[in-house]
Amino acid sequence: MDGNISSVSELNAHIKALLDGDGSLRNVTVRGELSNYKVYPSGHHYFTLKDKDSSLRCVMFRSAAAKVPFTGENGMGVICRGSVTVFPRDGAYQLYVTHMSVDGVGDLFAAYEQLKERLRGEGLFDREHKKPLPAFPRRIAVITSGAGAAVRDVIRVLGKRWPLSKVIVLPVRVQGREAPPEIVGAIRYANRYEVADLIITGRGGGSLEDLWAFNDERVARAIYDSRIPVISAVGHEPDVTISDFVADLRAATPSNAAELAVPDQTDVYDRLRSLRIRMEQVMEKRLALLARRVEELRTRRVMEDPTVYLDGKRQEADRLYERLVSAQERKLNQERQRYIRLCASLDAMSPLKVLSRGYSVVRDANGAVVRDAASLSVGERLRVTMSHGQAECRVENVREDDSR
Repeated sequence: MDGNISSVSELNAHIKALLDGDGSLRNVTVRGELSNYKVYPSGHHYFTLKDKDSSLRCVMFRSAAAKVPFTGENGMGVICRGSVTVFPRDGAYQLYVTHMSVDGVGDLFAAYEQLKERLRGEGLFDREHKKPLPAFPRRIAVITSGAGAAVRDVIRVLGKRWPLSKVIVLPVRVQGREAPPEIVGAIRYANRYEVADLIITGRGGGSLEDLWAFNDERVARAIYDSRIPVISAVGHEPDVTISDFVADLRAATPSNAAELAVPDQTDVYDRLRSLRIRMEQVMEKRLALLARRVEELRTRRVMEDPTVYLDGKRQEADRLYERLVSAQERKLNQERQRYIRLCASLDAMSPLKVLSRGYSVVRDANGAVVRDAASLSVGERLRVTMSHGQAECRVENVREDDSR
């Protein structure tokens, strides 16, 4: 009996060998719903596949996860392919996933929708972040394949519509894994060295896989961070990429981007001609009005005989002089009457007027007016002022007025 006893490790290894030897478990495809989805710092993805009755532990290593264009989310229906084996340390069997796709839709489309909703939530598509395009760009940077038809179309349309703009081609790959970093580098280069005041980036039409570089998150964020306005021109209708949503303006095709980037010189010439005609008409009307005004002035009498104007001014000066003299006389008469009234009032209050009625003013030796007899002393000398002349007196006797 003791010879049949196995350790846990031996038993798990035996079960693992049995599972690994079953060819039907080496390449299985399982449909289920993601649960407990976690991505570890190592880059490995751990999750559980479940349906209404059961669940299956799964692991997808970093090398396999790098090939999946979308990120798994709890509740997402997926189809996983891989092999079933036992992890000896835990003694639990699990599915080692080598490929995962979204159930019912393509992988790229699922990744596209996932990224679009995330960037929309961050506000990268908001209209308030859109920068206005210059009305007459002097330099235009075209970021696309240097050998594709798109760059030729852009240069042709720009040269036809507005040859004053200088076109600067920054060639990049627009397809494949190397395309996104090259596009990002070109956008950043254009901003760092200010090579243009407008950027056009894009490519011709193609499948979702062909256009995928412009659905890359790095490209979207480079467009969003660009200080230079960006026109996205990717594919043909109805293709819409993430770059189209982030860019300041979306064009249906590269040729359409060139049309939106610059004005049509024919339209500008027509506009200038129209403005010139309107300006000439306005100037003609103005000159005609001034001519009529000059004619009116020329036919006036003053133009024929300048002294008429002087005569009128002379008469006006005479009238003003008469009004001034009249006003001055009225003012003088008013002041004269006022002077007379003031003199009469002053004369009525004059001490001399009192003296003329027989009164006198008595002053002591210091010139002070004597008002009370009690203030005098016998022998004191006084000065008496009368209506006509003065007299010097000496006090012989002082008598107070008993009548008071």
